[in-house]
Amino acid sequence: MKRPDQIRQVPEHLQGDRTPPGQFLTEKFPILTYGETPKLDLSTWQMKMYGLVENEVVINWPEFLELQWEKVTADFHCVTQWSHLDNMWEGVLFSTVAALCKPTANAKFVMAHCYGGYTTNLPLDLCISEGILAHKRDGEPIGEGNGWPLRLVVPSKYAWKSAKWINGIEFMENDELGFWERNGYNNNADPWKEERFWSSLSS
Repeated sequence: MKRPDQIRQVPEHLQGDRTPPGQFLTEKFPILTYGETPKLDLSTWQMKMYGLVENEVVINWPEFLELQWEKVTADFHCVTQWSHLDNMWEGVLFSTVAALCKPTANAKFVMAHCYGGYTTNLPLDLCISEGILAHKRDGEPIGEGNGWPLRLVVPSKYAWKSAKWINGIEFMENDELGFWERNGYNNNADPWKEERFWSSLSS
């Protein structure tokens, strides 16, 4: 649900051709979460990379800080129809963490696992080409409601694919549905095609 204090819509004539169909631009960055926001402690935080990999890796926060950090500027589109342009995400590229565990040749998909039990599935090649494990947005740490300390951001998909509070990356040969994908959301999640829900449920 969008609370009034979270939405400030950009005038329609300023929205331009970067806004996917059915979306509106907002000047704010709304916080929308299913379930409770987990209370996390960096001293105990860890992320596991496992499944179809040569090296199973468990990384803690000090080790994550030692990795190569990058900045990625990208638009962000929520399935609830708001978009926020030109977000500067700062963190570690997915390709960097994938290189640590070395996915095997038959790994084609990933399942992102999160504190709180949330999951979402993505093609591995998409994660490698554009994914970033972000700790900051626009120069500031992302808040608890937006996935602190780490969010997997995949800009070309609706935002439920950008998993908050990530603590695991499972590499898989076959695609498996995550939480929202099992509950009616379209697996492909392309905002430019308005792939919000499975067609059988949206008709």
